[in-house]
Amino acid sequence: MDKVSLEKVDANLCNLNCDDDTADRKILIAVDFGTTFSGVAWAQTRRPDVQSIIIQWPDATTGGLEGISSDKVPTELRYEFGGRCKWGFQVDDYGLRHQWFKLDLDPSQPRGISDLSRQFPDQHALPPGYNASSEKLCTDYLGALRIHTEEVLKHKLPSSILKSTPIEYIITVPAVWSDTAQAKTRLCAETAGMGKGLQIISEPEAAAIYALHAMDPHSISIGDTFVLCDAGGGTVDLISYTVSQLKPILRVQEAAPGSGRLCGSTFLNRIFQKFLVDKLGLNEEWDDEVVEDAMKRFDLVTKKAFRGDPSEEFMIPVPGLADDPSQGVRRGKFKMTGAELKKIFDPVVDEVVALVRGQIEATQKKVKAVLMVGGFGQSAYLRESLRAAVDPGVEVMQPPNGWTAVVRGALMKGLSHLEPDTERVRVASRSARNHYGTEIMSKYDSSKHAKGTSWWDNYDGEYKVFEMSWFITKGSPVTEDQAFIRKYHKVWKVSDGRPQNVAQDIIMCADAYGKGAPVYKMGSDVKHLARLTADLSCIPVSELTKKMGSDHQMYYVIFYEIEMTYYSAETKYALVYKGVRYDSVTAEYV
Repeated sequence: MDKVSLEKVDANLCNLNCDDDTADRKILIAVDFGTTFSGVAWAQTRRPDVQSIIIQWPDATTGGLEGISSDKVPTELRYEFGGRCKWGFQVDDYGLRHQWFKLDLDPSQPRGISDLSRQFPDQHALPPGYNASSEKLCTDYLGALRIHTEEVLKHKLPSSILKSTPIEYIITVPAVWSDTAQAKTRLCAETAGMGKGLQIISEPEAAAIYALHAMDPHSISIGDTFVLCDAGGGTVDLISYTVSQLKPILRVQEAAPGSGRLCGSTFLNRIFQKFLVDKLGLNEEWDDEVVEDAMKRFDLVTKKAFRGDPSEEFMIPVPGLADDPSQGVRRGKFKMTGAELKKIFDPVVDEVVALVRGQIEATQKKVKAVLMVGGFGQSAYLRESLRAAVDPGVEVMQPPNGWTAVVRGALMKGLSHLEPDTERVRVASRSARNHYGTEIMSKYDSSKHAKGTSWWDNYDGEYKVFEMSWFITKGSPVTEDQAFIRKYHKVWKVSDGRPQNVAQDIIMCADAYGKGAPVYKMGSDVKHLARLTADLSCIPVSELTKKMGSDHQMYYVIFYEIEMTYYSAETKYALVYKGVRYDSVTAEYV
């Protein structure tokens, strides 16, 4: 497996190919649009081996390109008087700000569903929808991210290249994003200036592509199953893959549908802040500056250093507080024990452990390793807690560059789409997350269908029922980029006039309790996904097929097909009549 060289943006790029011939050159920019932090990586199709991440961001004081150095930037916004929008590191620690607004794009994933988010709210976060819709917040944030990224590129590439080279974007979305959220994300990105040709990839798949590529190829065998845990600031997402091929590229198949929950490392900060207020908040010198200094130390040092040893001690700065040995405060520092830290970590870590164990069980396979990525995924205590919780034969590993694995994997995926020769890891198939199908007419069967559901069909001369035809069942493997077709037909009496159009509804069923796909289009789990329509009004009547029914009446019979193609983070449906695609809908991916 070739090694991809991923450099920082301040690396020397003078060896890039800058020929005048730019006909086949493109610049690809990958955006990891995260709940709490976002990241950006970019590369040129002429030099796909040189992949760079943006590490310089404007801060609250300088406003320039190089205020703060970080692999990621906070996903935060603040609107000031006059309409000026501050974003990322420009939003200081004081005052209210918009956070977690990405989650509001998906109404099917209620914000704050976890017990942690209810028990430990952020005191500085504005309520959802306050003075701006989630769509506006996401658009403004992505717009600021795009403008900054393209400004950085002006300092990294010759102006002649930037002016003549098309820029394309690929953006990540959560594994459980609905079709509505999918469409909203795409629209926000397009409105933010990221173009109509936007690629989309699910976050855990992007992370898996990078993490598997970064592993020693000699340690991977056909049949190995890996669980990827993307533990970030707000959410923790899991997905599992089984290796099906090693050469010429690594092929994997999804071993179980993904899962996730709001139990990221941000909750450690919130629990710590509550602990600090309860412990020291009555001190006369207590104020916001004390909290700010303490929180920075916890977030940048203590949280990362804690390994679970209850006897270990950590010093937290609390400037201005008077010495108080009974509270552990001396010379402006608060002494915190490992036992106290463990109580802060355990409510969050316990939820992550439960998710990982559930994902391992869902694979119904022997899992070789759990791969930890994301910022929280680099925690030593989380790693050791998982090692203690899973079978001793399951390794718990932290691949290199874990915090930026999603954006790096997204860039690799986007480049392989533009330049297939660069592909190193391919997800060959996925497990369907829902049942997908359409309602059809079938011959009545008394052993299968309920009484009272049938009706007489004059065309076929038999009793019929409306029932569901599920072309994909939950958990079944789905191959990417390969269209498959189902054939259907509908009839109209000639005496009623010519058909003007033919329509077909795509239905989905979440089947949350595992009862199986229902026979009828009934139940709270059954929902309308998309409608496909073909306009037949322009087709001459002479070209419409006519047949005589069992009642000796003439009928128009329209034979058509539904073509379905599945991609990383979306599904495309098309209605085809006589070889012509009359309607195409991009809907929820499976």
